[in-house]
Amino acid sequence: METDIQSAYREELQRLEQTAAEMDHQLEILQQIPRYFGNDLTEQALDRIRETKRRNLQAAVTEPYFGRMDFHETGKVSATPLYIGKVGVEKEETGKLLVIDWRAPVASLFYSFTGGEDPAFYESPDGMIEGLVYLKRNLVIRKQILQRVVDSYVRGRDNLGVADEFLLYRLEENKDNKLRDIVSTIQAEQDRIIRSSKNKALIIQGVAGSGKTTVALHRLAYLLYQYREQIHAENMIIFAPNSMFLDYISGVLPELGVGGIQQTTFAAWALDRLKHEVTVSDPAERFAKWFGLSGQPYDSIEQTAGRVKGSVRFLQIIEQALVSYEASFIPDDDLQAWPGVTLSDVQIRHWFYIEYKHYALATRRERLMGRMKRWLDMELDQVADPNRKKDLRKRATQRLRTYLKKLPDHTAFTFYKQLFRAAKQPDFLTQETLADLQELPSEIRDASNRKFKRNEVDPEDLAPLLYIQNRLHGIERQAIFDHVVVDEAQDFSPFQIALLKQNTPGHSFTILGDLSQGIHADQGIRDWQELQSQFDPEETAFFQLTRSYRSTMEIIQFANQVLRRSGEPVTLAQPVFRSGEPVQVLQVPGKEQLDKVTAVERLIRDWEAKQASTIAVIGRTEEECKDLHQALAEAGVGASLIESKQTEYSGGISVLPVYLAKGLEFDGVILTDVDERHYGLNVRDAKLLYVGCTRALHRLALVFAGDLSPLIRDQRI
Repeated sequence: METDIQSAYREELQRLEQTAAEMDHQLEILQQIPRYFGNDLTEQALDRIRETKRRNLQAAVTEPYFGRMDFHETGKVSATPLYIGKVGVEKEETGKLLVIDWRAPVASLFYSFTGGEDPAFYESPDGMIEGLVYLKRNLVIRKQILQRVVDSYVRGRDNLGVADEFLLYRLEENKDNKLRDIVSTIQAEQDRIIRSSKNKALIIQGVAGSGKTTVALHRLAYLLYQYREQIHAENMIIFAPNSMFLDYISGVLPELGVGGIQQTTFAAWALDRLKHEVTVSDPAERFAKWFGLSGQPYDSIEQTAGRVKGSVRFLQIIEQALVSYEASFIPDDDLQAWPGVTLSDVQIRHWFYIEYKHYALATRRERLMGRMKRWLDMELDQVADPNRKKDLRKRATQRLRTYLKKLPDHTAFTFYKQLFRAAKQPDFLTQETLADLQELPSEIRDASNRKFKRNEVDPEDLAPLLYIQNRLHGIERQAIFDHVVVDEAQDFSPFQIALLKQNTPGHSFTILGDLSQGIHADQGIRDWQELQSQFDPEETAFFQLTRSYRSTMEIIQFANQVLRRSGEPVTLAQPVFRSGEPVQVLQVPGKEQLDKVTAVERLIRDWEAKQASTIAVIGRTEEECKDLHQALAEAGVGASLIESKQTEYSGGISVLPVYLAKGLEFDGVILTDVDERHYGLNVRDAKLLYVGCTRALHRLALVFAGDLSPLIRDQRI
């Protein structure tokens, strides 16, 4: 007798064959139609429609859908099976939907419905739609082959524990070198964030492994679908912490059928807008100081400079200086072209401050210069005698040239530099602004001036420079955004967010991060209110993601204990019910490099035999990682060394310092030198060790010699 599982599988197999055949047929027809490259606008539009459909079918044909929901809408005769996929597909002849796009309103039921006999709802363009869910089914299809059928809800049955079965199945898969989409496993709390309205600044505090980065990327795809007439991919931007992380997440948006979104780091974007007038100091030195061994001194001036220059208070000082600069722009002089012909400073001020007030300062300067030249030409046109006119033109032009030289002509950098002078401050500054600038510690001014002489700035100088650039030259069209994603936002400053707000008229943001992973003490925030306060209360929404989907329960519980030792109040991760191997804490017999390498090599060989695809060997500093990488190579272990300037992540076995591991995930993680010298009992080391531990999906091992770090001492392993 056929079981329910066999019946469901046979039913879905038949449906898949029908859907795949229809999609193959449509794709074959489209591929036979040549592309149109002529000038006819109607044909161009039809070609774009065909090309979009062709791309969608090509993306969906191997994995047409991942879910089914049988929904009986109130007032309808019976329940309708709805198949959910990455893209919508219609039947050619009838226009009937074979597959519903995961971003469509009705598809939200698939993510929001978590069981129960009560009616379910979803918001449609026509209002709230109510009905009953009879079936929620997860499907795994690979290359048009049905691999798995899981009913996570059947009306009238006991569904306890079934809902997580499919999620756990997907979480237990090994990872490659790219982040992947999660359309088939989006959870209800994640879906609420993804489908939030566009004119909001969403701030998301998400524990390690909560999927916040992936949620933000899916939100971009949703916004482009839902507001397709209002926002465009080329007007969206993602700010990531480094170039390697951009490479790591590069596969998600193409998998979702989205292209053209700008993806960059704040530093790269800022330098481009500043036309590379300055260079940014190499962060490696600062990283070496800040992420050095426990107990080693670090440059507190750099920490202080980062927080001072990233503050709203510093923004206000810059704004005061710019207001003073603008107010003193026009000299208190008339322009006398020749006796009897004078352009008054009152008229000049009227042009500059009234007629041109809506332009950026540099543009106003250019327009004023042009206006004054035209005024002079008009006056000269009144002179009839050509010889006299020639003589007057020569003298008047020289006087105009002398006058125009009095108009200041700063770049963002030359303006910014003069604010840090100790001996000679600009004349236009008010006493109040001078007093505020004098509050800057002299050590910060001295350190900044030394770098400025080399046309070099620190990362925290970029936001002030761009703020000045916006006032002097305005914001270019390509730098005005419909939506901005800021990842690892705990490392962003309030000044950076205030600046990006200028570039985003609708104040549409997705700002995400984790305060528990705020390892950059020289920048960033300590409370989300520092960023939330940049927006009006009605413009913001705050979300917390506390459930971690990345690591096993054993790893999350271990990492939480490390975080508790930091002494700071934090939100601890709640693991899904996915058990794995115990965390290994291994003491090597001596402090020789060979002992450590032998232990690491043994772990790698063991995990590779268990089908681990990606393994990270995480050390404390870059120098130590270089030595370890070399030693592993000599032992016959092929591994990639990841350094601070890395632009690509290639997967496999990697050796990297702990601060560069943030944002990445690996099947297995080996943390080396987890001793008292490398990880002491302090906030910085606790957060670093927490970051290292939470990179592991399935296996975690900590290797140490000598005295075990007090951050994990006494933990029950």
